[in-house]
Amino acid sequence: MSAATPIPAGRNLLFLREEELRLAQDLLFFGYRDFTAGADAILAELDMGRAHHRVLHFVGRRPGITVGELLGILGITKQSLGRVLTPLVEQGYVTGAPGTIDRRQRLLTLTERGAALERRLFDRQRDTVMRAYREAGPAAVEGFRRVMRGLMGPEARTALDALEAARAAEEPR
Repeated sequence: MSAATPIPAGRNLLFLREEELRLAQDLLFFGYRDFTAGADAILAELDMGRAHHRVLHFVGRRPGITVGELLGILGITKQSLGRVLTPLVEQGYVTGAPGTIDRRQRLLTLTERGAALERRLFDRQRDTVMRAYREAGPAAVEGFRRVMRGLMGPEARTALDALEAARAAEEPR
């Protein structure tokens, strides 16, 4: 099939040919490249990269997150996180406070400056996702979520479940 003739969705979900799987990989690579392009441009202006963006994103999603929880979500070493977190703290994007129960913990929160940057990055990517969701329709949105969950390993699914549970607990009833 040519690029102009898409493979029908769900044609045979029990057996996917290698070409269909390679197309999925192509879609992931190109989608990720274009999804991150706008945020990358903003980050480059500030001499930051995607690792900084991930920290801003998850600290923004979970104000008061511990360093240990953030390490688990990001799946990186403490040393790697330090290389990203230290400049974010020094430049006034993130603040760390001692834990309320365990004073050895550092509870991370975005400062006003950090929240403004995270919002700017989110807004740029939100527009991309919104456009794609609108073009694809509601059934495709649910299918996308299921596929992305399927791509995640158990640790990532656990981290996502924790983020969703925290968000649900914060929503007014």
